[in-house]
Amino acid sequence: MKLRRDPFQAIADPTRRAILVLLAAQTMTAGAIAKNFNAARPTISKHLQVLSECELIGSNQKGREIHYELKVDKMKEIDKWLEQFRQLWESRFNQLDNLLSNIKNQKK
Repeated sequence: MKLRRDPFQAIADPTRRAILVLLAAQTMTAGAIAKNFNAARPTISKHLQVLSECELIGSNQKGREIHYELKVDKMKEIDKWLEQFRQLWESRFNQLDNLLSNIKNQKK
């Protein structure tokens, strides 16, 4: 039985977040990804495995090389979940702006 991983747990790791940023720009091989980190290649391969199991990245074999790419749809699911918090914080910042404007106007 294959263990289903949580994408939020996967993106909690800074190395995996950095890998996602790299793959947002272009597809890359594991070797090309590993060159961006001060970590052993098997460590990067493990991170790629976790991201793949969470369906945050996909892979395509081209000859002997495997190219990894970002799965935008899965990232959109994460963004959709985060949107509720973004709206909450924007509302709070707007309230703070209004309060500061009122204080500033009272001092005039």
